[in-house]
Amino acid sequence: MSARLESLDIHPLRNDLYNELHSRPFQVLPTPARVTQMAVLTTPEQRQEQFRHLQELHRLMGHPVPENEVGCFEHTFGALRVRREMHMEFASYTFINLAAGEETPFSETGITPLPEGWLEQLTGTVIAAFHLEVRPAADGTEGDLDYVRKHFEGMRLVGSSPQEGAARVWGTFRLHSDGFGRFMVMNHHMSDSQLGRLTQRLMEIETYRLMSLLALPVAREITPSLNDMDEKLAVITRSLAENEDVDEEKLLAQLTNIAARIEAFRAHSTFRFSATRAYHRLVLTRLEELREDELSGHLTLTEFMTRRLTPAVKTCEAVSERLEDLSRRVDRASDMMRTRVELAIQSQNQQLLSSMDRRSKIQLMMQHTVEGFSVVAITYYLIGLLKFGLDSVYEAGVVFNKTLVLGIAIPVVMTLVFLGVRVVHHHFIKMAKRQ
Repeated sequence: MSARLESLDIHPLRNDLYNELHSRPFQVLPTPARVTQMAVLTTPEQRQEQFRHLQELHRLMGHPVPENEVGCFEHTFGALRVRREMHMEFASYTFINLAAGEETPFSETGITPLPEGWLEQLTGTVIAAFHLEVRPAADGTEGDLDYVRKHFEGMRLVGSSPQEGAARVWGTFRLHSDGFGRFMVMNHHMSDSQLGRLTQRLMEIETYRLMSLLALPVAREITPSLNDMDEKLAVITRSLAENEDVDEEKLLAQLTNIAARIEAFRAHSTFRFSATRAYHRLVLTRLEELREDELSGHLTLTEFMTRRLTPAVKTCEAVSERLEDLSRRVDRASDMMRTRVELAIQSQNQQLLSSMDRRSKIQLMMQHTVEGFSVVAITYYLIGLLKFGLDSVYEAGVVFNKTLVLGIAIPVVMTLVFLGVRVVHHHFIKMAKRQ
């Protein structure tokens, strides 16, 4: 008896994880066929509008309207197959005209069967739009090439023979007079499934290539500001290193300004630069999957991308690394500034403590002097009181030498007062030490 899973604790995402690997199946593409691929940058609000726009296409074509949006949607309207895939930043639309005949290539395209005016209402920002023409191959490479050249408006061709010669791929990686890019696939002996995988890789290469280049204008835009900040930071660091008499407050304000600008640039560009690296890796992976063979006299797609796309991506990576390097240098300069300020504060504190120590010694000397005066003053008042007492006794009839008694009492009283003041003084010193 087979085991059952009903009694086990099943992860709630288990089915989704299984289905994820099958959510974007490859196309099955006949020969001939005409394909149009569009990639549209979208916001979350625009995605909802795009789904309503897709529902409108179903109504116009007389088909049931889908109720729920999915990550990869595909539907066939007679001779038109429409596929919509949702990505993190963009939505891709693939339109396949399955009614392609022997007409001139690119005279009709994948979007030709669409209802008039529907495509113009699509929301979002178009980043990639190109046509892909699938044709049976002519006899021999020269026959293919002569046929292909006529349909790329005299532009320089990039071509290769992928999958060990099973097909030939031609393109220019340029915009043509209709505003679209163009590719042509000459099918020699590929099956419909193989052809679908090949065209899918070509469409992903072109789309991801353009997405990876979105960071290049950002890199060019912030480079002059990085140069300016680099020079300012070098001046600040040099002045700190040379121990010049600088205005720390002014330098700290400059460092704070540079740090704020760097963080603003990082917030603006970090995602874009990271996305560029990811898209570039995807392009390289798709190029490897093509397994291209060279066609005499023409750059392969891999060679073209290596020579043209990779330097642009490296530029973006260099600017990204430079931003990080500047941020670290600002941190180090700030640490130097803080160390300098702390040393200055410590020096001021040392001077203050020395001054306080000197004042304490002076105060102690003054205190001893005051204590001496205090002993004399207290003795004077006590002797005065003693004189009043002696006068009272003398007037009461007791005969004695008042002058002699007072003379003897003065040193005795003074000694007792001095000893009393010292006792009080030592008592307060002990209290201070205990605290």
